[in-house]
Amino acid sequence: MMELKGKTALIAGAGRNNGKSIALTFAREGADLILVARKLGDELKQVAKECEALGVKTLALLANIGNNQDVERVVKQGLQRFGKVDVLVSVAAIRPHKNFWEFSDEEWHEVFAVNLHSTFYLAKALAPGMKERKSGSIIALGGMASLTSEAIGSAVVASKHGLYGLIKSLALELGPYGIRANLLALSNIENKRLNPEWYAGRTGDAVMNVRGGDPSASPLKRNGTPLEVGNAALFLASDRSSYITGDRLLCAGGKFM
Repeated sequence: MMELKGKTALIAGAGRNNGKSIALTFAREGADLILVARKLGDELKQVAKECEALGVKTLALLANIGNNQDVERVVKQGLQRFGKVDVLVSVAAIRPHKNFWEFSDEEWHEVFAVNLHSTFYLAKALAPGMKERKSGSIIALGGMASLTSEAIGSAVVASKHGLYGLIKSLALELGPYGIRANLLALSNIENKRLNPEWYAGRTGDAVMNVRGGDPSASPLKRNGTPLEVGNAALFLASDRSSYITGDRLLCAGGKFM
């Protein structure tokens, strides 16, 4: 039995890495998909094509989800196509690494727009329909920055801490309507880092972040895979997690230990 048959999921940040893996995992489980990316239209189209080959319908849209007008456009187009959205997965994030005094005001606000405000905009746009159906799952990807801290990442840490706070508040406010909200926190996942500008002036750490991280940081002594991220997101999206809300699921190989 397909876990998400008959459901529609909107995945923001679906063009590559974890977002792509979540899209393919959901497609294998029968969900129709609204796939959103800020750029990389060809990559997004390829993800949509691979999902459609698994027998589901897709809508691929380019948008800056840190901008509320773009979010409203995406949601309107998605609802026109599918009529409803049952699952929201907010993946998109930017992660510039620099000292806090080096951030311009514009850069600081951009990080918050993409990492935090986007989930607020998306949830706000989709919540009315979920409330009407008395069902829905909201999932935000947070990373370790949502739970701990790191040097040279103040904007990322602050925005991701805010994201976890938002998720907990959504769980409280929307729970009476049958809507769940959870954070999926990742670490050491084997993803391609294709934004060298985020690691300007860094050598060792930049190289380490090209793929995963230091495997010795995990008790499992290996990095995680995007497929494992997809499976974790599937759990939170499906009825198997029907009594879990306002919580955080760690997909980090036990790194906290």
